[in-house]
Amino acid sequence: MGAHVYAAPAARPRKPFYQHLYVQVIAAIVIGALLGHFQPTVGEAMQPLGDVFIKLVRMLIAPIIFCTVVHGIASSDDAKKVGRVGVRAIIYFEVVTTIALVIGLVSMNLLRPGAGMNVDPASLDTKGIQAAANARPEGVVDYLMHIIPDTIFGALARGDILQVLFFSVLIAFGLQRIGPRAKPLVDMIDVAAHGLFSTIGIIMKVAPVGAFGAMAFTIGKYGIVSLLSLAKLLAVFYGTCLIFVFGVLGFICYLTGFSLWKFLRYIKEELLIVLGTSSSESALPRLMAKLETLGCEKSVVGLVVPAGYTFNLDGTCIMLTTMAYSSPRPPTSISACGRSWLCSASCSSPRRARRA
Repeated sequence: MGAHVYAAPAARPRKPFYQHLYVQVIAAIVIGALLGHFQPTVGEAMQPLGDVFIKLVRMLIAPIIFCTVVHGIASSDDAKKVGRVGVRAIIYFEVVTTIALVIGLVSMNLLRPGAGMNVDPASLDTKGIQAAANARPEGVVDYLMHIIPDTIFGALARGDILQVLFFSVLIAFGLQRIGPRAKPLVDMIDVAAHGLFSTIGIIMKVAPVGAFGAMAFTIGKYGIVSLLSLAKLLAVFYGTCLIFVFGVLGFICYLTGFSLWKFLRYIKEELLIVLGTSSSESALPRLMAKLETLGCEKSVVGLVVPAGYTFNLDGTCIMLTTMAYSSPRPPTSISACGRSWLCSASCSSPRRARRA
């Protein structure tokens, strides 16, 4: 009787380092900064490249959120579990956002990054803030009324994440109540979601081009010298962000047995895209896809990540409390990191998360 010989599966060849997206984005950021510094006029002309990339991603965010939330909740057998996740998310957003504000206030008062600037208020151009100064303050009722869109299609067209999330949750629970009769529609929505994520994969091929254009424009318009003059201010901001990420989020991850450093490595491409484009929206679709790959349920990802983009802007909180005056727009990857951790901590397969 002949012995059966089983051939071991061939090892998957490793891609050359220059084919990795994060390497391409880093190279594009460096090249864009050099172009903006040595050829400022040409650098400013590169602005459309960054704007086009951000618009390409932004046009798919609303339908991706809709498909992900509706399919995730409607296909879930436990509606109460989805509700518990939502309540935990809101509590987490409130607590961690408050901590971010406190850390920012402490840093500002201890280090005083704006001290010594001796800026004469009379010399400032206030034309740019007149609209904000004359705007009517928005109360709680106004804010809650804004959550409800005039029409579903209007919210999708504007890309209002909070409104899209609101009616997506309602539709999802409505489909869940119908039961098996809704399965064909839910399956169709799932297919649409996969098609949208595939489209995002195509758009991400040009992420280095978008990062190049955004960085070239920033350096070309404002110059490296103007950025260096704000060195202390930027150092305080980024130092505070590092304290928040590795102190606050790191401690939370430690309590849950989760490796923050491994997770940061897992989403390094998204963080670099945010750094190059100065827009956290550019990383949202890929971030949601990676969290699902990590083992998070669709209902968790679809509910927590979009809601976090509205309620959990930790990076913005730190910026508002540490910036004593106008400064270059900082990356908003800090908030993305916090939202991603919350999803990861709710993964259905924690062992897979630890191995990532």
